[in-house]
Amino acid sequence: MSIYYTAQRTKNLYDPKSKEPFKLSRSKIDLFIQCPRCFYIDRRLGTGRPPGFPFALNSAVDTLLKKEFDIHRANDKQHPIIKKYGVDAKPIPHEDLDKWRHNFTGVRYLHKPTNLLVFGAIDDLWQNSKGEFIVVDYKATAKTEEITKLDKDWHEGYKHQMEVYQWLLRKNGYKVSNTGYFVYCNGKTDRGAFDGKLDFDVTLIPYKGSDKWVGKTLKALHKCLRSKKIPKANKDCDYCAYVGTVEKLMYD
Repeated sequence: MSIYYTAQRTKNLYDPKSKEPFKLSRSKIDLFIQCPRCFYIDRRLGTGRPPGFPFALNSAVDTLLKKEFDIHRANDKQHPIIKKYGVDAKPIPHEDLDKWRHNFTGVRYLHKPTNLLVFGAIDDLWQNSKGEFIVVDYKATAKTEEITKLDKDWHEGYKHQMEVYQWLLRKNGYKVSNTGYFVYCNGKTDRGAFDGKLDFDVTLIPYKGSDKWVGKTLKALHKCLRSKKIPKANKDCDYCAYVGTVEKLMYD
């Protein structure tokens, strides 16, 4: 038996016979894009990729940024970084913002052609003078180089994330700007000592998204889920390559 099928889950798996909407997170859409095989084994067969360690420092930055922007939201003011970059926007209050920020609720939409209940949790919501909502996402890292644009391979996932959030808000009837923003916090490592604190350079990176791919991807994802065959691995999937190599060594 393949080592892929150990430690299976029994909850939150897709059942082709079920008439109930199937909950699908934004991150699982990205998993399908990365590798249909890993996605199928996760959502249909019940074995996910090995989990990574939680980034507690990133979560702390995320929480503090939300508190900071909420102060300006309550005062109907622009945040200093919005002023610094000359962006026509300010944090906007919304009765559903707390729900939209929660990981297990988020912004939701039932995609009727597939009966998939898609959801994703946003970090922040701004609005411009046109009345358009602006999706904002917080990122934290510690790199030696200045971060001013999304030009790395792993940034593709960030872009998909932004576009799914924009799609979800539009499907809920909101007017959404194509341009979203990443508040990127980069920890400084050039200080002489730690002294009990970590300073950050904070940059605001605009991204003009397009959500035209989302509906098509959901249909392909749904077809994958309903199939009785495990799909082929993405040739660039490190997880599948590792499993294939181990199985070859063990069983050849």
